[in-house]
Order: sequence, then structure tokens, then C-alpha cells
Amino acid sequence: MIYVHIPFCRSFCTYCGFYSEAAPVCRGISRRAQQDSRFVEFAEVLAAEALSVADCMSDETDTLYIGGGTPSVLPLAAFRTLLDALRQAGHGGPYKEFTVEVNPEDIVEKGIPYVEGLLEMGVNRISMGVQSFDDDVLKFMNRRHDAATARKAYALLEDAGVGNISIDLIFGLPQLSDKKWNDTLKRALEISPSGRLPEHISSYQLSVDPESRLASLLESGQWTEAPDELCERQYDILCSTLRQAGYSHYEISNFARPGFEAVHNSAYWHHVPYVGLGPGAHSFLSDGSGFMRRWNRPDLDAYMAAGRSGDFSPVREGEILTSDQIAMEKIMLALRTSKGISESYIRMHSGNDAVEAAMKHGSLISAWDGRLRIPESRFFVSDALIAELV
Repeated sequence: MIYVHIPFCRSFCTYCGFYSEAAPVCRGISRRAQQDSRFVEFAEVLAAEALSVADCMSDETDTLYIGGGTPSVLPLAAFRTLLDALRQAGHGGPYKEFTVEVNPEDIVEKGIPYVEGLLEMGVNRISMGVQSFDDDVLKFMNRRHDAATARKAYALLEDAGVGNISIDLIFGLPQLSDKKWNDTLKRALEISPSGRLPEHISSYQLSVDPESRLASLLESGQWTEAPDELCERQYDILCSTLRQAGYSHYEISNFARPGFEAVHNSAYWHHVPYVGLGPGAHSFLSDGSGFMRRWNRPDLDAYMAAGRSGDFSPVREGEILTSDQIAMEKIMLALRTSKGISESYIRMHSGNDAVEAAMKHGSLISAWDGRLRIPESRFFVSDALIAELV
């Protein structure tokens, strides 16, 4: 499985700390052409990195996920450049799942031909960052779209023939009342003009990333975090609303219609090795005898220079993971899911006493086929529960 990080954004969201560089909207044909040329040059460096790590790529799971940043700022030519390189590396698809993250305003601006171009290249899943259907909340988040644009973009995706659409939502803001949150979920379920439910919904509690604008607002006293009681209540509303709509709650923050669970992300949670491409991207690699985590420094200029020289070692860092680290990661990731983890495995690595105590208090319950999991009713406090086991 392959992850590609696109480090460009038209603007920076208040809450986001992911690495990206500014790629403002360009007015005029010549400026747009100049920016598109920059994007294609970046894709050429991505292609060089893909070829340099071809031996690390595996057909296991066989997915490609292009995230960011904002991949939808890229022209179709940039995607083609990358895919050509992946084909040369022997991992060019067709993929079981090929996801591209998009922002609503890019889809509305570029229209159906752009989406059709993605589909022609093999994309079979689109993940769109909606975040909210309340325009005041979107403005606070510094999103470039409003609720109407999100609905229009979704309609364009459907009209273009996308059969697997995921949308992202955020809860747990102090200015987001329960009424507004209920309205947001209602609008999310009714976003399709055809009446079709979104195949997938990811929903996250607003968190304060140390690298974000939100962290600065909090530190200066210009913003206050929502109380835990509000966040937990809104998480409960989320779970019950989507359950009633027929969604499977298969991971703490992810809900899917039957058969539409994210293949790529599910592989992360089950500790499948993957290769990450692009500045700031991480890889989880296995050589058959052990595991290592490797990452590219979040520095676009250094990454571009490495690509031009043909040597990516100056921008790469990593660590060999111990067997204890692997076991703890496996437990932490698996307990985020509804499938849970093998009872024998968690007893071996967490200890019988810890497991028995968790089962006695209802923090772990039997799932199926000899597995244990955290019940949905305790997903909201899962971090604390997992900490007691690792």
C-alpha cells in the first residue's frame, strides 16, 4: 500500500497542523500555468522517489491514497506523472482502492471534467473535507468553502460517476451547539441530490495541534476548548444518528455503509506495512525479520533538491522498532476498531491481570472468533482505556 502526501494548500485551516505550503489561487492564464508547472515539477520528484523505493513496495492490500495538504489543487497532469512512475516501479494498479482527498471549492471550480479525469486514471474513492454545514463554523475554521459549495461539490462528484464518496466532519467546538451538530448530521445524510447516503463518514473531535493557528489562539486566550461533557455528548449523538441511518461504526472515528469500509485506512489499523511518498510522509516497513518506521522531513525545498540530485537520504529519518514497540502499537491500533484484537495476543503482551480487570469493568468485551474489543459506548474514552493495557 502506498500513501502520497501533497504539501500544498490554498489556505491554512485554523485547526490543522499537517505540513503544507501555500499555493494561493492564481488569477490569469500565465500565473495558473506557472503554478501548474510547479505542481508537475513536484510530481516529477515524487515519481523519482517512487522509483527509488520500488523494492519497498508490496502488493499486500494494494491501495493508493493521495492525501495532504490538498491534492485537488494539482492539475491532472501531475497525477499522471506520478502514476506513470508507479507503473514503472511495478505498482501502478489497478488498485483495490485508489483514494484522492479533495476540497469542495476545487471540485466546483474545476468541474466534472476534472473528476472524470481522476476516474479515468483509476481513482475509485473520493474523500471530501466538508467539516461543517454551518457557515459561521466554517469561517472560524478558515475553510474556503461554505455549506452550499460543499453540497454543490458533492452533486458534481455524483454526476461525474464517483460511486464511493467519503466526507469528513468535525465536532467538539465550543460554538457548536447540540442543535447545530444535529443539523450538521442531518445535512450530511441529505447531501446527495439523488437521495443516496454518503458511502463513508469520518468524524473527528476538534483537537489542538501544536503547529496550528488554533494553538496560538488558545495560548493567547482568544479561544477556549469545549468542555469534555459537550464533546462526549456530541460523540454520542454522532454514533446514535449514524447507527440509525444504517452505518457500521468500524473504527472510533469512522462509519461506513455495509461494504464501504476504507480498505487503505483499515490496513493502517491492522499494522500492514506501507510506503509513504512526499515531504512529511511516513513509511512503515518490514524486511521480513523486523520493522522500521521511516519518514521524510517536512521540508519541500529540501525534498525538491533531493529529488533533483537523485539522492533522498538527506531528507530521510527513521528508527528500528523493538518487538515491544510493535506489540504495543498493534494493540493500540486494533483496539480502535470494532474487530478488536486476538484475546491470546493481548493477554500475552498486556498481562492477564490487566485484561481481566478491563473485562470486569466492561472496558473490553468479547467480539468474535476469540477477539476482544472496546464497546462503542466507551470509544470516547478509549485512549485512557488503551493506556491501561499498554
